[in-house]
Amino acid sequence: MSLTDVLDAISVGFTQFRIQDLIEILILAFVFFKLMQFTSNTRSSQVLKGVGVLLLIFIVSNLLNLMTIKYLLNSFLVSGIVVVVVLFQPEIRRALERIGRFRLNITQRSTPSFEIVNQLCLAIENMSRRKVGALIVLERNTKLGDYVQTGTVIDAEITDALIENIFEPKTPLHDGAMIIRDERIYAAACVLPLFDDPNIARELGTRHRAALGISTVSDSITLVVSEETGTISFSQDGKLTRHVDHDTLEALLNDHFNPSENKGFLMFNTKKNDENTIEEGKEAEDDAAKNGRHKKKNGKRKSDK
Repeated sequence: MSLTDVLDAISVGFTQFRIQDLIEILILAFVFFKLMQFTSNTRSSQVLKGVGVLLLIFIVSNLLNLMTIKYLLNSFLVSGIVVVVVLFQPEIRRALERIGRFRLNITQRSTPSFEIVNQLCLAIENMSRRKVGALIVLERNTKLGDYVQTGTVIDAEITDALIENIFEPKTPLHDGAMIIRDERIYAAACVLPLFDDPNIARELGTRHRAALGISTVSDSITLVVSEETGTISFSQDGKLTRHVDHDTLEALLNDHFNPSENKGFLMFNTKKNDENTIEEGKEAEDDAAKNGRHKKKNGKRKSDK
């Protein structure tokens, strides 16, 4: 085939190009991009590379007419849908759950949950200082009813005293996870799935494995307090972040209970709620400033003494 024939074939292809073809190309490109993004830094990326190598070998065997290799690979790839379902069962489930989580938020919570954030921070940091192990799951769009059934339903208000009492060693509900749903302590002593990656760090115990496990099958945020070191960690989307300080913990909880992305949708909000929120923020700033002045005065008095 000469260069002229190639150019003629390309020009004929462009004349037959439809807007539907462009839409299909864009959709497929988006799907493949999301697939690569979804499987990056996971074990699935290695499996995808293996499938890609098999496809490349299949193409080469067709070009070179390698009958035996072509027959074996063709027999393997014919049942491609079954193979994909078997190899990527956890990833397919997570992808379908993410699609099901999609929803358009057009309302904003009328009352910010600053007190809940304060209570959680206080309880977690107290348990960290005392080296009391804890596992707290913040339920989001994916409901955790299957795991609630493995524990004890409490359905109580969130207070630091109740949280610390539940995780106090040798108490009936201390062993297991606490699940927080709709700004309430919904259940305790729940059993979570363990993360089964053999490459996980050996110093991570059962609580950290459970936190990673639940984050791979849901969109929840899980807080962990290490019983051995008192270190605070959190897991989300199959990733574990360790050595969390107060500011990071507070920002994480504020983002969960008072999501900033909802601030743009004020269709059904009144100005009154916005003014109350601003006034509360100003009052908090004034209180912080007063506390800072008192600390400076106390520091000067101590130095004078």
